[in-house]
Amino acid sequence: MTKTSGERVDSRRWWALAVVLAATFMALLDSFIVNVAIPSIQADLRASASDIQFILAGYTLAYAVLLITGSRLGDMFGRKRLFLIGMLGFVVASALCGAAPSSLYLILFRVLQGITAAAMMPQVLAMIQVSFPEHEKAKAIGLYGATIGIATVSGQLLGGYLISQNLFGLGWRSVFLVNVPIGVAALLAGIPLLQESRNPSAKRLDLAGAIILTASLLALAFPLVQGREAGWPAWSFILLACFPAGLTLFIIYERKMLENGKSPLLSPSLFRDRSFSLGISLILVFYAIASALFFTLAVMLQQGFGYSALTSGLTYLPLGIGFFLASLASPKLVSRFGPAVLLVGAIITAGGIGYTLEIVHHHGGHLVWMALWPSLFIIGIGQGTCAAPLIGTILSKVRQVNIGAASGVLTTATQLSTALGVCFVGIFFYRALDISALPDSHARYAHAFTIALEFVLILSVIYAFLLIFLLKAGQQRHPEKAVSASGQRG
Repeated sequence: MTKTSGERVDSRRWWALAVVLAATFMALLDSFIVNVAIPSIQADLRASASDIQFILAGYTLAYAVLLITGSRLGDMFGRKRLFLIGMLGFVVASALCGAAPSSLYLILFRVLQGITAAAMMPQVLAMIQVSFPEHEKAKAIGLYGATIGIATVSGQLLGGYLISQNLFGLGWRSVFLVNVPIGVAALLAGIPLLQESRNPSAKRLDLAGAIILTASLLALAFPLVQGREAGWPAWSFILLACFPAGLTLFIIYERKMLENGKSPLLSPSLFRDRSFSLGISLILVFYAIASALFFTLAVMLQQGFGYSALTSGLTYLPLGIGFFLASLASPKLVSRFGPAVLLVGAIITAGGIGYTLEIVHHHGGHLVWMALWPSLFIIGIGQGTCAAPLIGTILSKVRQVNIGAASGVLTTATQLSTALGVCFVGIFFYRALDISALPDSHARYAHAFTIALEFVLILSVIYAFLLIFLLKAGQQRHPEKAVSASGQRG
């Protein structure tokens, strides 16, 4: 039976959650794990610097720009169906990446990975929303947030381990082939475990809207991903200028579609809700904080201090542990104390960043990687306290008919914010590195990292202020709930 709005509770929903979380882990892992394999790929395939850029960017670009279209296709043809098709394609693409005979083939297969991930990933949050009753959604999304944290942190750690061990003589190919057994197991389990659901009002694909939106997102994402490496040529600024024009055209076109009684790719009503619009801004800042920190810390440790990819990955371990533990605890905390827990998480995150800044200032060029463990653990606690409740808070405001589109928008914002964070922090980090008069490489990179941390700290303060506005918007929308909850807590 096709499920339209969660009329009955699926008795196998927790097993089904394990399947979609395995897909989440794989898709996010692939955004990070390839970074540590780049030297091996470059040597084995004789890849140029340009080839390497496109091997890294091909996946991210295809994934980011097609997520909203993928969510719409899931609404139309069934989320289970699109998820399984995407999973199968992702497994095949991963196997092809692992067998790529040249850098050109690897680039093409990485793009295929991104396309299939864009079919698979938008269905995850939508399926969680329609499969779980209200009192279980927070816990399910908490596990989703914990999976994001594990995948984000373990990318470098797992990649470094696979490369250093050279399992079965596969070298860099193992970072792609590791997806195959996980994907096959999840695919076989998903066929009987997942329930089908769709949006009955989504009868056809808004092809013109999809093309306009995809082109607009590509105009934003491509220069963000490639601009810095290319030295910010004129075309990067031209493309960035095209993004607001394309987005305006998309909005006008979608409104016309709605006025003519047709089904737009994204309903304008989705963005009329102040809480959802604020939520998207928060997602952009939140994941920009994480990506900016991860990127500059990895560059400092590996390029500046000469640590191996495996040691660099181990540096992130406390952050991942903190994120995981806080993600599991946050649903209970929010249930007891309300959404204000998010603000506490933001303050903890800012405190952890400030502590990291103080550690690097104090040690300078004599910094040892384990010295960062306490502060990174605090950052992990703060971010884990925020991540899952933030997603749950944003989606709780969305009407069921728009849940698929909202999931696609949120996942797209996550990917774009990752590129935004790396782009902007790179400007400060490499500028500080270039103008530094310090003769010692360790000291130069430590100094540049402190400049990057100051930027990240400013972002964390912005995040906290936006969060205050989101919480106020929620109270204005449901004043009686806010008063009731306040009375219960008092």
